[in-house]
Amino acid sequence: MNQLSVTSRARALIRRARGRAGMALGRVSSSAPLSRDFGFSRGMPVDRYYIEAFLGAHSADIRGRVLEIGDAAYSRRFGGNRIERQDVLHLRSGEPNATIWGDLSQPNTLPPSTFDCIIFTQTLQMIFDMPAAIAALRHALRANGTLLVTAPGISPVDRDEWKDTWYWSLTEQALAKLLDGPFDIHRTSTRTYGNLFAATAFLHGASVEDTGKSRLEPLDPAYPVLVTARAKVPKP
Repeated sequence: MNQLSVTSRARALIRRARGRAGMALGRVSSSAPLSRDFGFSRGMPVDRYYIEAFLGAHSADIRGRVLEIGDAAYSRRFGGNRIERQDVLHLRSGEPNATIWGDLSQPNTLPPSTFDCIIFTQTLQMIFDMPAAIAALRHALRANGTLLVTAPGISPVDRDEWKDTWYWSLTEQALAKLLDGPFDIHRTSTRTYGNLFAATAFLHGASVEDTGKSRLEPLDPAYPVLVTARAKVPKP
């Protein structure tokens, strides 16, 4: 390890120690966050910790032909060799890592009855016409296919790349209502992740390295950092 790497690691450790101390002392009185990028610059954001817990719980659904939004990182991690074909949807035409481009609120963005699983994380809040997006996702799933969707509950609002299209935050009831109709409500399960400490830490831009994992449990549905759903298409 070179001197630069040692120095960078030392600075990161000091930053995280200060972050833990700051959260322990009660940052609720501070008007300045630890970071303004959801905690990415400090480590793993709190909502990403919960996203991974949700996808890990439903990893068996990630199989066959899989579609993910933005990139295929979660598919590779949680689907592995169960994936037969991987697709990636991106809003911007020509994005090199994508295989499909377009806006889900517009017709015919996705091919019908094509995917066995769609991983749709932290994207629904940036589509104004959410019912149209949910209908498009349902239309793109094969029989016995699964939608794994997450959305922000209590969350900072992006002020960089997506600041002009960050429209919504959701409750568990709102996500269930959106899915009811396109999907069979009896084959849909919803869950929230978060608690008061986690929500406070996330709003301050703390990372999991700042907070530690133990204080992100137990979950308290009154403070939903993340809202999730698993929606299943009936077998033929």
